Amino acid sequence: MARVARLYRHPIKGVGVEAVAATTLASGATMPWDRVWAVAHDAAKVAPGDAAWAPCVNFSRGARTAALMAVRAETDEAAARVTLRHPARPDITVALDQPGDAAALVAWLGPLHAAGRARPAFVVRAAARGMTDSDFPSISILNAASLAALGQRLGRPLAMERFRGNVWLGGLAPWREFDWIGRTLRLGDATLVVRERITRCKATTVNPETGVGDADTLGALEAGWGHQDFGVYAEVTAGGAVRLDDVAALA
Repeated sequence: MARVARLYRHPIKGVGVEAVAATTLASGATMPWDRVWAVAHDAAKVAPGDAAWAPCVNFSRGARTAALMAVRAETDEAAARVTLRHPARPDITVALDQPGDAAALVAWLGPLHAAGRARPAFVVRAAARGMTDSDFPSISILNAASLAALGQRLGRPLAMERFRGNVWLGGLAPWREFDWIGRTLRLGDATLVVRERITRCKATTVNPETGVGDADTLGALEAGWGHQDFGVYAEVTAGGAVRLDDVAALA
């Protein structure tokens, strides 16, 4: 029987991961406090104040700036404030709907970006949904057994945080999640439809403790299984609470 092993949210897209014990999903919505804000770079095709969803290429992210993968986040929901920690930067706490704090975050991120790369420029907040990589409001569901299989091929264990997923499931066979496309999944008190596989990027090659690339995850996926996919995107059709150790089962 599959169960919820870990839950993660990422309050700022590409900048910081946060483990939580429970969440409440809503129909047609992304995970609460997941990718609420995003940091546009100076080559982005979005403008300050834009509130619509936009593709990930417009934002600072680990695929282009590996050091961002080592950021950890802690959200104060009542105050809408996020504390960020990184081994090479002082801790910072920001309320990103405040212009001064948004500017402070951009300045804090600057030294983490390598010379010659697009620079962080301004913070945006999507009005209707989180800035997930999918063009629909998604919950990403990943399989701990698939992670173990990938780690075995690479000859080392891999941290879940490399893959920036929302829900990790234990108790499945490796890659079983790919068989769920088009199926309905009961997850805790919520119901979701599994929509598509997730094709991965270079962010997964980066160690989330150090922010330095150290594992050819994409090459291992291609060599071992003939693709670069890991995990699935699902869409919530009926909301409800999801907690650690909750059962996940196909309807």
